[in-house]
Amino acid sequence: MSDVRHVLVLPDRDAAEEVVEALGERFGVDEEPRIVRDALAGEDDAEDAQWLVVLRDEGGALDPAELDEFAGEWDGWREEP
Repeated sequence: MSDVRHVLVLPDRDAAEEVVEALGERFGVDEEPRIVRDALAGEDDAEDAQWLVVLRDEGGALDPAELDEFAGEWDGWREEP
């Protein structure tokens, strides 16, 4: 079993929280994904941050292209490892 992780990059915390909720509904994700704030380099303003949703996919069941399209619904994307 591999330890695959997907990272979805979202523009704000609200979007990240909505994505976490929707992941379970759309993809049947059982484990709660982590939300991580990622301050942009050189930015002092707390508003200038991206929010990451990190989810494990041990079985490799989630399609990266579908996750990218899904994140795009919130103006986000799936980060390539």
